[in-house]
Amino acid sequence: MSDPVEHTIVEVDPFDRELFDAWHQAYLDAELAAPEGVTSPWQVEEVRAMMQDQGTRHRLLGYAGLVGDRVVGSGFVRLPLLDNTDTAEIMVHVVPGARRRGHGSAMLAHLERVAREHGRTVLQAESFWPYDAGPDGTGEPGPSFAAARGFTLALGDVKRVLRLPVAAGLLDELAAETALHHDGYVLRSWAGPVPDELAEGWVRLTATLGTEAPAGEMHREEETADVAVLREAEANQARQGRTKYNTVALDPLGEVVAYTDVATTIHEPGRAYQWGTLVRPDARGHRLGLAVKVANLRLLQAERPDIELLTTYNAEVNAHMVAVNDRLGFTPIGRLGEFQHRLMPNADEGPTG
Repeated sequence: MSDPVEHTIVEVDPFDRELFDAWHQAYLDAELAAPEGVTSPWQVEEVRAMMQDQGTRHRLLGYAGLVGDRVVGSGFVRLPLLDNTDTAEIMVHVVPGARRRGHGSAMLAHLERVAREHGRTVLQAESFWPYDAGPDGTGEPGPSFAAARGFTLALGDVKRVLRLPVAAGLLDELAAETALHHDGYVLRSWAGPVPDELAEGWVRLTATLGTEAPAGEMHREEETADVAVLREAEANQARQGRTKYNTVALDPLGEVVAYTDVATTIHEPGRAYQWGTLVRPDARGHRLGLAVKVANLRLLQAERPDIELLTTYNAEVNAHMVAVNDRLGFTPIGRLGEFQHRLMPNADEGPTG
């Protein structure tokens, strides 16, 4: 009888098409094993473009779990380089037919070693489960795997979708309602890169999304606000086949005090994804969150009548944004848990002080 084939883990070269495609397919197979609509996986060409030209904000590393020459597991690490440099964002996926054989645990242990080698002390990860399974996902595979390995649920999000188009009458009604509260503010919408004259204000505001939006127990620092990094990201989005639709609110001094953005991709016809929405604290109370989202929906529907479904994620505790999305007609279809694990020092590292 021959010995069983061992499980090995290798780093993925984003320019090695054969291995990269097999690595992504393992991730995709694992994501799509969830009930329909629960997950929103990244498409292979989006990930390839992102990893082949990574820019200065982060380093991305992929790892394939192999049994023989078959990829049964997919691991991913995102290492922020400009801020949040004590964290590592990770993903672990195992194809459905190879689960409960230790492959996921082996990959997680490997990613933990990688994080330690880069000086990271906090691991962050996400898991999806059906909406009806409840806010903590009790009994679901992802949350159970995370809990068994020391991760805690730090923030619960809800996935919501909106069927487009939204009736013009509803958008008109909401726009008129919000206009009563933001006299003196100007809304400006556009498709594509941020105009030069708005770029500084845009990066200053968007850099605070991670700390201004509800974060639960997630360990987050404000991101670095840098126009050059914004331009890198926009160039990457173009390589990925993405187009963004954006709206900002400008105060009487011309400062960017609110924004929202939606992304489309050539790799998922008919679909769009809501990215960020934020109002600067000193500008709140003027219904600007709803105002920019209504204006952006008008832009999206005017320029992209082919888009039929808009997906968004909101922290369940973010009552204000949930109320905004309820008025627009979003409905919940899934949940996303943001998990966190603080690494203990290795025994051979000795005391620190």
